[in-house]
Parts: sequence; structure tokens; C-alpha cells
Amino acid sequence: MRALFIGNPQATTATPRSRDVIVRALASDMAVDTVLTEYRGHARELVQRAAEEGYDLVVSFGGDGTVNEVVNGILALPAKQRPLYAALPGGSANVFVRALGLPANPVEATGAVLEALHSGSRRTVNLGHIDGPDGGRYFTFCAGFGWDAEVVHEVERQRQRGRRATPALYTAIALSLFLRGGMGGDPSLSVEVPGRPPVRNLFFVLVTNTTPWTYAGPSPVQPTPRSRFELDLDVFALTRVDTITTANVLRMMFSAKGVPPRGRGYRTWHNCAEFTIRSQHPRPFQIDGEYLGHRQQVNFRSVPKALRIVA
Repeated sequence: MRALFIGNPQATTATPRSRDVIVRALASDMAVDTVLTEYRGHARELVQRAAEEGYDLVVSFGGDGTVNEVVNGILALPAKQRPLYAALPGGSANVFVRALGLPANPVEATGAVLEALHSGSRRTVNLGHIDGPDGGRYFTFCAGFGWDAEVVHEVERQRQRGRRATPALYTAIALSLFLRGGMGGDPSLSVEVPGRPPVRNLFFVLVTNTTPWTYAGPSPVQPTPRSRFELDLDVFALTRVDTITTANVLRMMFSAKGVPPRGRGYRTWHNCAEFTIRSQHPRPFQIDGEYLGHRQQVNFRSVPKALRIVA
């Protein structure tokens, strides 16, 4: 087996030492070529190279943004040219990898991937898709309209200034934006699911492809605990943002059971094949932790059995 190892040197926890250990472990079982990403979108281009040069496997070592690029690169290829894919955790949250059940430690995750390769274990997961130019984009675990996208945008600005994207940075920015009214002053969003009345005057809307939505350090955050890779998409939206209601919703998100399907101050939709989110004016939007600019409308659909992965 020939593998192309794609490493992101800017990923939060992907150190040169851990990268070397992982590559040596992989090379004990297969022929491995290593390449490091140099700019946004580079991982997607490298997947094209892997297909052209006949690699059997692509292994990524980075955060959720790297995973998203690789996944979109793989799915842009004809089905017969798609290499196998294995994702290793090198970012600050690593939601997709951890949701697959792989260890959060990259060396332990490498061991689990090698065991899966030996046993022939493969997993096929559903993905979300948004419309847009050049065929749109796939996302692996979440998309967000409003507050969380503003958090992602600000974290990206801080990273450009040299700060590391740690859980503490995300928490500090989220709290700062909330206290400044970033979550609570703009009920401009609506969710439109075919066959149902539209729901308007929403402050924040989150779309998930699995649970958890994210991690606060080791703790899973679960606004949509029924969401699964094997099902269509779930949606969570805040309808009220007063202090007591918001604190109660956040408490439930951090609980073992997550947020119930119904309750005060929020709405949920479960297992939706397609829907549209609109805003009365452009608002921040993100997928898989990557800020995609301000949008007024995004069309979503679930793509069953979209990705085959080693796990």
C-alpha cells in the first residue's frame, strides 16, 4: 500500500516530533510519502495529486479544517479514483476524528488506524452539503449561522496575529462576544424545512451532522444529541437569549444527555434531508470551524454514505 501523508504544520497540536513518530509508525507497514500544507486549500490540491499518482491511502494530520479540505478534495474526484482516507487529530478540537471514536491522542489514533487497516475495518458516513460556486462544499460535522461563526472569525483574526487556537481562546472570545451582545441582539435568522411552516426570529442557528457539536477541552458540547453520521442533518436554533434562558441551555449542552428535543428558548429539527437558512441581512457563517464570510441564505442537504474512511 502507498500512502500520502498530509501534515498541517500550523495545526495547534501537530508538532514536528509527533509528526515524525506517526510517519515512522505508518512507514513500518506501508510506503509513505510526506508533504506539508503551505496555504489554505493546499490539502485539497494534494488529494488531486494523490489520485493522479495512484496512492491507495491519504492520511491527514491536522485539525478539522484540514479534514474538511481533504474530504472535499476526495469527493471532487470520480468515485473510482478516490483513495482511502484516514484522519489523525492535530488540531485544538478534532471533532470529526473524536466523533468517529478514534483517540484524541495522535499517536494512539495512529495505532487505531493501523489496526483498522490490518483488519479491513472501514466506515461509511453521511455528510452535509451547502450550495455555492463550483459545486458548493461538504462539511463533516457542523455549520453555523451567527454567533459561533463570529467566534470562529475572531479566532482566525487572532491566529493571524500569532496566537494559538486553544480551547481557552475560543472560550474567551465566545464569552466576550456574548457579553457585548453578539448572540443576543439580532433575531434575523429563519429556518425553512420543506413541508413545514418556516420558523423566524432566530438568534443563532447550528446545523450538525453528528454529536457532539464541539468540545470544550475534554467535555463534549451537545445541542443536538440525536444527531448521527448515519442519519440526515439536525438543526438547533435559539429563540430567546435572555441570561437565564441562555445559561439553562448552555448547562444542558454540557450535560451527559445534551439538550432535549423540546424546551424553552430554543427549537430543534431532527433528521432533515434538506432545508434553507435565511437571514434578513448578511451574517457570519462557518462550516467545520472555518469562517466562510457573511451570507444571507444557505441551502443545505444531507448526502448519504458520502465518505468511506478508515476507522
